[in-house]
Amino acid sequence: MLSKFVSTCSFYWNQDKSANDPKLKDWISQRQEGDSQPEKSDVVMLGVPLSRSSISVSGASEFPDAFRKAWGGFSTYNLDYGVELNDLRILDLGNVNMHFTDIGISHQNIRNAIKAVQGQFPESFPISIGGDHSVTAMLISGLKEVHEEKEIGILQFDTHLDLRDLSEHGPTNGTPIRYLIENNVVKGENVYNIGLHGFFNGQSLLAYANEHKVNMISMRKARETGVVETVRRAIKELSSKVDIIYVTVDMDVLDIAYAQGVPASTPGGMMSFELFEAVHEAALASKVMAMDIVCLDPTKDTLAQATVKTGVYTFLSFLTGLKQRLT
Repeated sequence: MLSKFVSTCSFYWNQDKSANDPKLKDWISQRQEGDSQPEKSDVVMLGVPLSRSSISVSGASEFPDAFRKAWGGFSTYNLDYGVELNDLRILDLGNVNMHFTDIGISHQNIRNAIKAVQGQFPESFPISIGGDHSVTAMLISGLKEVHEEKEIGILQFDTHLDLRDLSEHGPTNGTPIRYLIENNVVKGENVYNIGLHGFFNGQSLLAYANEHKVNMISMRKARETGVVETVRRAIKELSSKVDIIYVTVDMDVLDIAYAQGVPASTPGGMMSFELFEAVHEAALASKVMAMDIVCLDPTKDTLAQATVKTGVYTFLSFLTGLKQRLT
């Protein structure tokens, strides 16, 4: 079933399982074409290479493979927390199949893929690598179909509300949260958006957010409280209301100085270490059950691929919290 919607990676990396200090490429397993029995894994990773649904020109579809290619530069040991990730079992499932021209088919494939992942790996933690932010609406919609009776909440790290009018924009990277609210997948009051700032959300979007009781936490307010404490409070409130918390990281939450390789980079956002600490804190929570990283365009990145590397670091910071939670 999974192979109908997800293709294995088009490139393979050389692994050194005997390495004393393994890199990510030596650690993360890769699903092979024809694998029959699902491998038991703590985490399953899914690439979602879609950016045709982006409002602005975006190469975010290139991020899943750029993300994998950057693995050679990272070890599995987190010095800051004294945590070794190597004994976490992680399986890279490959990329969701995308239609060349039809965004609707691509979106349906994403929904079907996450449902297939939940069916074959029900005990594994899914982490999706996008793609633009429209993929989040499809991933959460697919999860809701699997867990119909459960209430889903969203912890969103973002510069934008992503509440644009669907009648004007359709299912784009500017509409995922509104799509989920209007399709009764999540309640507005169960969305906590941390990182909003500056001059990037119009008053009509704020009015919609207030009408649907979306929890908006500005970057300024988060810094006054402390980013980690802000996340802790949001998780505590969400955990009292929902069964599943989905974490979505739009990389444009970062200040342009730290993330030039995003389609909608802005000044005034998070510093990279603030994001690392924020996702680490989120991963510690028992009701956090899925996560994605979206809106990173390697084609706009620096020559050193600074933003891609920041995306990998975000992923590893989250896994550090998850490892601490599981042990």
